[in-house]
Amino acid sequence: MDCNASFLTYAQTGYFSKTVLDYVQQSPSLQRFYNHPVSVAGIKAAIEQRKKFPTNRKLLVSILQKQYSSLELSSLVAANIVALENENTFTITTAHQPNIFTGPLYFIYKILHVVKLAAQLKESFPENNFVPVYYMGSEDADLDELGHIYCNGEKKVWETNQTGAVGRMKVDKSLLKLLNNLEGELSVQIFGSEIIHLMKDCYQEGETIEKATFKLVNHLFESFGLVVLLPDSTEVKAAFIPVMQKELLEFFSQKEVQQTVANFPAEYKIQASGRELNLFYLLDGQRERIEYNNGVWTVLNTELKFSKEQIIEELNQHSERFSPNVILRPVLQELILPNIAFVGGGGEIAYWLQLKRVFEKVTVPYPVLIIRNSFLFIPKEIQHLINQLHLIQGDLFKKDTELINQLVISGSKLQLDLKEEQLELAFFYKKIKSIAESIDITLSNHVTSLELQAAKKISVLEKKMLRAEKKKFEAQQRQLHKIKSQLFPNDNLQERMDNLLVYYAKWGKEFIEMIYKNSPGLEQQFIILTEA
Repeated sequence: MDCNASFLTYAQTGYFSKTVLDYVQQSPSLQRFYNHPVSVAGIKAAIEQRKKFPTNRKLLVSILQKQYSSLELSSLVAANIVALENENTFTITTAHQPNIFTGPLYFIYKILHVVKLAAQLKESFPENNFVPVYYMGSEDADLDELGHIYCNGEKKVWETNQTGAVGRMKVDKSLLKLLNNLEGELSVQIFGSEIIHLMKDCYQEGETIEKATFKLVNHLFESFGLVVLLPDSTEVKAAFIPVMQKELLEFFSQKEVQQTVANFPAEYKIQASGRELNLFYLLDGQRERIEYNNGVWTVLNTELKFSKEQIIEELNQHSERFSPNVILRPVLQELILPNIAFVGGGGEIAYWLQLKRVFEKVTVPYPVLIIRNSFLFIPKEIQHLINQLHLIQGDLFKKDTELINQLVISGSKLQLDLKEEQLELAFFYKKIKSIAESIDITLSNHVTSLELQAAKKISVLEKKMLRAEKKKFEAQQRQLHKIKSQLFPNDNLQERMDNLLVYYAKWGKEFIEMIYKNSPGLEQQFIILTEA
């Protein structure tokens, strides 16, 4: 599958926050909130810092081998897992929740970004090995966010009564029914049956969403050597006990985040300020906040209460029941992995910028933060319409009204603006004002008022002229609507709405390979891919 790639800055798209734009530009106002810049020098510094931290590599390899025991490993994945025991091997990591059927396209883009970056860094630092890792946030309980996809512009929702961590939920008849409905839509495409068969093989009734996602991601990316880590594990949580105990007894993370927030520049939105105690209590069907009050640790919406001695005993006996929230989850990730770079979306990087002090408090290395790659994919039939309308790629990010006006003004043979006439009007009133002032100076304000009224009426007439001419361009407007609805569904970026299934059904695994081929590593730009 051949595509032509072109690039825009994130600022040119109009879809990214000031925090993201300034971070990419390495604005001085943000530099104190992270350790290493996004550069080869920044990576080198992160490697040196990581070498000083005693990562329990044998434990990590043991955990991964146990988690992969039910799957047939590719040679690349198996080699990468074993390589993690070596002191010169480091990970490049991205994290995401287990959205059903992979969720929005950027889930795929994040993973391919870490894969590409790992390969590029091997060239820059041949004495080291770099393993791409997907850290699954399967303890997230937000089913509203994770339990739907968009297919051909239509929202498909998993209707289930299950609660708690989404990763622990089970594939049920409702989810299988949703998959069968998707089969009817996608099987007409050349690779539709292939992707549906894969989904049915992974999402089998009674299987957890975590395990289904694990199997699916492994199948899609095993040829790239991607390693998946499932942190909802007794062994992983046991390694995190010292940090969780510190949180339970000292409430340290909130204090550090508050210090950062107090010093954060006012022009940036605070992404995650956390709570007094940033841990949940996790059971099948429940993930509830732990709160502290007058010497008692209480699990909300349950009868569970613990004294100091009891909560520490519970932590040591059942560490898997404790689940870090958005403030502490990154610390767990960096503690268990020999990680040097984290690839995340704009919102993720924004809240990571608030966590540097939290990492410092528990002496865990803070990685290089990299904004994930973003793509706009333009199929050839849509590019044909773009060419017919004589649009350039930068035009696509303009608002619909602005684009329609641009099409009408450039395509019409009639005069649609009255700029010259407005200038003549100004000269006309200047002459009248001179005559009036020679009679009575107080008449000047009256003439100015008349001029403003006239200019306003001319402006209204100009808009009416444009509106009338637009009616002659209905065909072009329909074409524009088709372009925008496919490239910017619901006026959002394609990658934040569309699901992989539609693209795989049409282009197969070549679509994934094409994204990998065109994925930058450290160069943070917005990529437009046009099908050749």
